[in-house]
Amino acid sequence: MKFALCHELYEQTDWATQCRLMAEAGYTGIEVAPFTISSDLASVPASVFKEMKEVAAQNGLEIIGLHWMLAKTTGLYLTSPDEAVRLKTTDYLKLLARVCRHLGGEVMVFGSPMQRNLLPGVTREQAADFAVQVFKDAVDEFADQEVTLCLEPLTPKETDFINTCDEAMEIIQRVDHPTMMLHQDVKAMLGAETESVPSLIHRHKNFCKHFHVNDTNLLGPGMGETDYKPILKALIESQYKGWVSVEVFDYKPGAQHIAVESIEYMKRVLADLCREGVEE
Repeated sequence: MKFALCHELYEQTDWATQCRLMAEAGYTGIEVAPFTISSDLASVPASVFKEMKEVAAQNGLEIIGLHWMLAKTTGLYLTSPDEAVRLKTTDYLKLLARVCRHLGGEVMVFGSPMQRNLLPGVTREQAADFAVQVFKDAVDEFADQEVTLCLEPLTPKETDFINTCDEAMEIIQRVDHPTMMLHQDVKAMLGAETESVPSLIHRHKNFCKHFHVNDTNLLGPGMGETDYKPILKALIESQYKGWVSVEVFDYKPGAQHIAVESIEYMKRVLADLCREGVEE
């Protein structure tokens, strides 16, 4: 199983130190939040992305892709009734695909709840139509850059649009392109679904391209009450081959403490599963 870390918990630390600390914790992948690079990605020279990729590689790390794609942006909205806003959003997704490729990444996680909530006067059906069109207009660029956009269901606490895996799959199937796949997040599934996380993993195994691990307390796996044995077992049984990426939202325990506690817990769970005869 390949473990990555969403790096924004180290945001106040320089990139080289981030890479060293993540490698020391035992990770082999980094998931990048674009806003940590620049608020104007279009003006960032390709050499900057190349250097980030090289520094990561020097520490034995791979940049696996992007998440928090529209965070800290202005004028972008997936479900806006304003066509000009949607076109601008499509163009930005295309830019992110190029950035992702420059960094060596292959996945882009689309969560961005504040840029997809239902706006006044917009029905859920209209929002779905708007979202499908934005993604359809961008998928050729995704294909050219050899990246996959993974649509992330989120809890009703975070957004009122696309809360379940089934709702995400409706959008994905309407776009109907191999560069659009499903993202699954443990906290989100626990907070929005009536079906168990292992059951959701098995049911959507043919479409899930990326997986976030965390706890409902906003910390990492093993730092709350969520039992990861059935979750990691389901990932193994479903033959999931993608990255398992730690994403947390409460940084108070400290970045390195969170990073180490999370991966060491998951490795212990995997060791227990191996002793029980469940092997990758």
